[in-house]
Amino acid sequence: MGYLDKSEKELVERAVQGDQTAFRALYEIHERSVRGRVSGYFRWKADVDDVVTESFQKAFSALSSFDREREFRPWLLTIATRTALDHLGSIQREDQKKEGFMHKSVLGNNESPDISETTPEEEIIQDEVHQRLMQYIDELPSLYKDVMIKYMIEELEYEEIARDLDLELNTVRTRIRRGKQHLAQMMLRGEVE
Repeated sequence: MGYLDKSEKELVERAVQGDQTAFRALYEIHERSVRGRVSGYFRWKADVDDVVTESFQKAFSALSSFDREREFRPWLLTIATRTALDHLGSIQREDQKKEGFMHKSVLGNNESPDISETTPEEEIIQDEVHQRLMQYIDELPSLYKDVMIKYMIEELEYEEIARDLDLELNTVRTRIRRGKQHLAQMMLRGEVE
């Protein structure tokens, strides 16, 4: 754990030189933040785990091009957000494909649905969606806002949230579920605009 005491810039420098201990230290320092950033996008822990792993792989492989005058954490979280949105997009495309095939079989249409890869314009929209997400959390009714901040940003477990906010556990579960629904609706409206 000696590297955790080093400054982050020094860790980045060492990682660029291929120091595996520095990579590990950067991962240990930032894994919780990355997980917190991406967990609100997915229902399943396996998706979150995949996106966390992929985000660090992408960041570490691009580390040599990282501007070391900037802070590492915001750069890493931007990569994590884009990775989450890409992953979410692929899940949605799979869902659309399934819906298209179901629709085709109902209508008897022999053509396959028009499912294409993400265009640059869609990627820009996805980036804007993430920026709005952070604003949307602020816009949530206070009933959901406090719970969602503790769940999505602070990454607390349901039991910890219940204890911190002096709420019943079932109340916390309900508010998180409804908070996610509100955020999803806001994001959907943001994509349509």
